[in-house]
Amino acid sequence: PTAPVSPSRPQGLSMDASKKVDLKIIIIGALGVGKTSLLHQYVHKKFYEDYRTTLGASILTKVLPVDSTPLKLQIWDTGGQERFRSMVSTFYKGSDGCMLAFDVTDRESFEALDNWRDDFLEKVIPREQDFPMVVLGNKIDLSDRQVSKEMASAWCKEKDIPYFEVSAKNNINVAEAFETLAKQALSTYKGIFESYLTDSIKLTPNDKPKQSCC
Repeated sequence: PTAPVSPSRPQGLSMDASKKVDLKIIIIGALGVGKTSLLHQYVHKKFYEDYRTTLGASILTKVLPVDSTPLKLQIWDTGGQERFRSMVSTFYKGSDGCMLAFDVTDRESFEALDNWRDDFLEKVIPREQDFPMVVLGNKIDLSDRQVSKEMASAWCKEKDIPYFEVSAKNNINVAEAFETLAKQALSTYKGIFESYLTDSIKLTPNDKPKQSCC
């Protein structure tokens, strides 16, 4: 069987450490949790306080070295409005990693994580359940908190997903969260690549020596 190949990565890519790897990362979550602000803080190192709703998706890129491999992240920022859910889910295909975001001052955005996660896992190319994923609890700089760190950590521990308490405004743990997901995605990608090579070798028929006729 052939390994699934993301549209974001070139075919026949060598895993030589000097070769750049393209990975697609997608940020999903409810409306207003700060997905766009998180992305701009990570890529541009500035707080993007624009409350216009993201319609569909926008894409930013960032290159970083991970384990001596130049990694180009193609990060997809998606709209969180319920009426755009079916359109947003069309952007899931080909993702190498998923970032689930919620707002610690909005309990409903936390309670929606199950639906966002389930919807994502249903739509991506079928793979094992430990798809590269992290959860971000944003806006920890605000005082009117509705979701405790313990509550969010318990949900993530049950799902075996790393959890980060972050602030897009104050740039707390944002880079750490993105880079953790990038390392997970690269590790999974390398595993799929190596599995593909192994399967290719196994599928090669053994050439039996021909009997020579005297």
